[in-house]
Amino acid sequence: MVARLSRLDRFLPLWIAAAMGVGLGLGRLFPGLNQTLNRVAVHGTSLPIAIGLLLMMYPVLAKVRYAEVGRIAADHRMMAASLALNWVVGPAVMFALAWLLLPDQPAYRTGVILVGLARCIAMVLIWTDLADGDREMAAVLVALNAVFQVLAYAALGVFYLNVLPRWLGLRTESLSVSMGTIAATVAVFLGIPLVAGFATRTLGERRRGRAWYEKSFLPKIGPVALYGLLFTVVVLFALQGHKITSEPTSVARIALPLLAYFAIMWSGGFAIGRRLHLSYGRTVALAFSAASNDFELAIAVAIGVFGVTSGQALAGVVGPLIEVPVLLGLVYVALWARRHFYPTEAKEAHRCGRMRRLRGRALPRPRPR
Repeated sequence: MVARLSRLDRFLPLWIAAAMGVGLGLGRLFPGLNQTLNRVAVHGTSLPIAIGLLLMMYPVLAKVRYAEVGRIAADHRMMAASLALNWVVGPAVMFALAWLLLPDQPAYRTGVILVGLARCIAMVLIWTDLADGDREMAAVLVALNAVFQVLAYAALGVFYLNVLPRWLGLRTESLSVSMGTIAATVAVFLGIPLVAGFATRTLGERRRGRAWYEKSFLPKIGPVALYGLLFTVVVLFALQGHKITSEPTSVARIALPLLAYFAIMWSGGFAIGRRLHLSYGRTVALAFSAASNDFELAIAVAIGVFGVTSGQALAGVVGPLIEVPVLLGLVYVALWARRHFYPTEAKEAHRCGRMRRLRGRALPRPRPR
């Protein structure tokens, strides 16, 4: 399996580790770099991060076969499972973990809860794609989460930071964030690449046909998503490199509930997909949708409400720093699980990969007799 991957895919963990190291080094060498990078922001998110996210999402959304989206959305069991995992189970799990592991750190606890409330609309597409999951289903789940994000994020924030703690006799926090702010963030980070991806596929297939589009065009733009991921990782670590290296104990404490959360949600999503007898591709999309978070929204809310130097903002930034390597590791867990739990699909994927390699080789010319 590994041998048929491109060099970029094959050594992706090494590239991400190098990107983390470069980002940390830049943040440590230039303590004022975060202020420079944050000088221009898009709805609370640093412009370089915004660019990286758009670069990540566009190639993946250009791969989606939008004509199949309606059929996928008609699977009501799958849609109900995704909504329950993302908007009932996920926030409750993060709330419990935050209070269990950060009882004496209210600022970090609040930041972690904000991360748990922000359901993923970006990087889940990358992880699903890397794990050979169902891109069309991932796009549907992302769009569904985007709608619920606009409608439910602020209300859930008030519930989990103020109402539920008061019922349980715990310390409460106030949260003031407008639906308009959330809608604008969703529109930028999902709307722009979604429109671009849809337009690219529609125009490309109309002018040159699906075969050319999927066999010639998509392989050319595919690496852009991973380059965008690496660029985003460098910027993320550079933004908080000085603080991360100066407060390793705080980062470690924030990381504990996040690590537990990613493991619980991904495993739960995968188990539910198996229980519903979904295909491997759909099971993986469901699992990564449940485990991923919309860190750009969580960071924007934490900075906007509590300030850029707050503990809540630090917790928001630590979120993707933990999520990226952990979910990359879960990509390899997913590929391992396909061989063991979906052997038929694994063999078919191996056969298709072998055929693609053979088609990519020049056929030998027949010898003249």
